Amino acid sequence: MRLPLTQTSINDRPQNHIAEVIETATSEFLAQCLEPEDLSFPMMPAFGSFVRSLGVTPETSPVTDGGYWVYAVVYHATTTPIDSIHRARALGLSLEQLRSEQPQIFAMLKTEFRAAIVGFETVESRNSRSRIYQHLPPRPPQIHQAVYQCHPDEVIRFSEEFDFIRILLEIPGTPVDALIAATLRNIYQLRHTEQSWLVQAGRNLSLLLKDDYDRLRYILSQVYIN
Repeated sequence: MRLPLTQTSINDRPQNHIAEVIETATSEFLAQCLEPEDLSFPMMPAFGSFVRSLGVTPETSPVTDGGYWVYAVVYHATTTPIDSIHRARALGLSLEQLRSEQPQIFAMLKTEFRAAIVGFETVESRNSRSRIYQHLPPRPPQIHQAVYQCHPDEVIRFSEEFDFIRILLEIPGTPVDALIAATLRNIYQLRHTEQSWLVQAGRNLSLLLKDDYDRLRYILSQVYIN
């Protein structure tokens, strides 16, 4: 059974520090959500939302001298028992009843999500300048690196270019049309319904879909404001 986080570590972490890398690969990573302060389930990041984690480069790397932020889009999330042998079963209790009668339940479940890497941002320590690239970084985040929910300003800056859409189209075993729609919808809302941005995104998507207008219409029909 996992050990609970100490109160000090919970209070000290930034609000947007939501998870930790537990499995890593060239094009994606698996992260486990951190436990909340109270007896409740960890909050899953939204489907199609942006997260970031720190990538580390050797001192001799020509890419950057200060590491880089790896940007990724959440495409799959699960809540399962930490014990892979026994499945969770229905108890017929409300959340408040679970807290009072079965508080151990919260320590027996884990929430994880997979995120597809869509780019990275270099951090040059000598002049504090940065540059965003929309392709795979030299290395993915390492195990146990913190994962942060991206700030709206970070998402807006990253989405000035549209090459990330091509990466999302190529994720295997994923409902990519729904994922692209959710990602564009999230960005569109963060950009305060910037119509010119949405038109550019639609044009880029049309080229990638080779003028498959039915598919394009289906995806863009899901881009709206809540």
